[in-house]
Amino acid sequence: MLNFLGDTVTLTRRNLMRIRRTPQLLFFSSVQPVMFLLLFNFVFGGAVQRPGIDNSAYIIFLLPGILAQTALFGSIQTGVGMAQDISKGVVDRLSSLPISRGAIVAGRTLADAARNVLVVSIMIGVGTLLGFRFTEGWLAAFGAIGLAILFGFAFSWISLTFGLAVKDPETAQVAGFLWTFPIVFASSVFVPVETMPTWLQYFSKYQPLTQAVDAMRHLTTGGGSPEAVLRTMLWVVAIVAIFAPISARLFRRAN
Repeated sequence: MLNFLGDTVTLTRRNLMRIRRTPQLLFFSSVQPVMFLLLFNFVFGGAVQRPGIDNSAYIIFLLPGILAQTALFGSIQTGVGMAQDISKGVVDRLSSLPISRGAIVAGRTLADAARNVLVVSIMIGVGTLLGFRFTEGWLAAFGAIGLAILFGFAFSWISLTFGLAVKDPETAQVAGFLWTFPIVFASSVFVPVETMPTWLQYFSKYQPLTQAVDAMRHLTTGGGSPEAVLRTMLWVVAIVAIFAPISARLFRRAN
């Protein structure tokens, strides 16, 4: 167990150093969510009607959703990075060393979670410039940030499963957006679920992203639902419990 933890820390540092040496990856990972935030706030904000919310305050409704979306999209890079390491032979070289095999996988997911911390912090800074304010206290605010990171960490295991299955970076990226886009746009990120067709509401209301967004709205501005916090944590545990073993099995088969 100690060897696993030590190897995980070492490989997490290795992956973080790779991110530091490729600043363009971090730059574009930050630019994309900022563009989403600015475009939806200024282009669609005046057209999206939300009960009880002034259109000029759309940023209050939007930012918690964008934070959860940012964590979700950031998880795609986990599968892409793993597929890239496999295609370049990095995983084969690491596997030949006397280190824990599980640490190779865990180090990848933890490094991407750390990257999400920085990207989410940038998003909060931009949102603050646009008028967003935390109204439920700093403890709840840090809870919302932590929830976003945990949410992205859970979905990184799904992305990792795809990356290990396809073993090709370009395919992993295309596959990642293929399953994340329906989750994002059929959620409460941009509009209330109640405005959707009845048949779509059943899926949108209880899917993990909507629960995460509602939980973060509750923690940041008092909106959303307090029950959503528990539901989000249950989703996080369930996703990791299902996809972590699948990823481990695929990793063993790949090596």
